[in-house]
Amino acid sequence: QVQLVESGGGLVQPGDSLRLSCAASGRTFSGYAMGWFRQAPGKDREFVAAITWSTGDTFYADGVKGRFTISRDSTKNTVYLQMNRVKPEDTAVYSCATKSGGPSSTSYAYPYWGQGTQVTVSS
Repeated sequence: QVQLVESGGGLVQPGDSLRLSCAASGRTFSGYAMGWFRQAPGKDREFVAAITWSTGDTFYADGVKGRFTISRDSTKNTVYLQMNRVKPEDTAVYSCATKSGGPSSTSYAYPYWGQGTQVTVSS
């Protein structure tokens, strides 16, 4: 059974950095893609970034490109989201998800989800 557990969220100030982790277990993830999504209060869930587990190819939403970096450590079965120069509009619950095949920016393509971690950016 696939399990995803996020960690690393918290309260940070604008301009700060934060690294989220997503520990994956339950199967071999070669041939899978991992994605990060976020949902702010009153808003729809939105795509943040995705990575192809085997090749490391990365994809980003326009709003985070150049500030956020997604990476994976195959030895630890963990995916990271490095968030730099955070802004108040980055405040949301961040969730990781996984799917077989290539990455997707649409949340419904991902059948497996973590519980989410809260990121709050405020001065």
